[in-house]
Amino acid sequence: MYIFNRIVLLLGSLLIATLSSTALAGEVKVAVAANFTEPMKVIAAEFESATGHKVVLASGATGKFYAQIKNGAPFDVFLSADDETPARLEKENSAVAGSRFTYAIGKLALWSAKPGFVDGKGSVLRKQDFQHLALASPKLAPYGAAAIETMTKLGLLPVLQPKFVQGENIGQAYQFIATGNAELGFVALSQIYRSGKIQSGSAWIVPSNLYSPIRQDAVMLAKGRDNPAAAALMRYLQSEKARSAIRSYGYDLGR
Repeated sequence: MYIFNRIVLLLGSLLIATLSSTALAGEVKVAVAANFTEPMKVIAAEFESATGHKVVLASGATGKFYAQIKNGAPFDVFLSADDETPARLEKENSAVAGSRFTYAIGKLALWSAKPGFVDGKGSVLRKQDFQHLALASPKLAPYGAAAIETMTKLGLLPVLQPKFVQGENIGQAYQFIATGNAELGFVALSQIYRSGKIQSGSAWIVPSNLYSPIRQDAVMLAKGRDNPAAAALMRYLQSEKARSAIRSYGYDLGR
């Protein structure tokens, strides 16, 4: 009888713990810059497994997200493709003061879905033996602005501009190239890189001295201020497990 009672008590304790964990689990809505979509899917799955919280992701251009947040979009956390937009939101009281940090430092790449089309020094740009060059909108997407800066420093912007095919965000730019609608274009390295190597096609990793650092900041938005799941995600993004996932996609890390 003693052993039976102990088993009943133990099962009861486990049931209470499970119900309590379920009751405490929450949901966090995250606006994530298009270049960070795939790493964030990995991190979100790990976070959900570790905490029981649910992550709802929306992917898009940083500039578009800024407008949506200012118009009341129900996001709790914003993972931007730059550091200026989160700082602006913080200054305008649309984000929680002091919550901002750099979660990744992005890298730009010139990529073609065709093997051997892009050489390791990017000289394909000077040869101009192509019809279309894809990039993200420089007005909406920091990677698009970095592409413009790169071509300007190379002295190639005027001759390449007529070949531009612009996507609203870096995800659309990638799709133009992947589907063959553009022979090559500028993408985020994270879109084509996994665990130390380019996954398909051919690419030139653009030297960092050709564009301004792409510091990508995370910030807790005003709507997430009292959301424990949002606070937990912000902490998790700074954990070694999350940082390891970020590194595997070719990003450098903020301090």
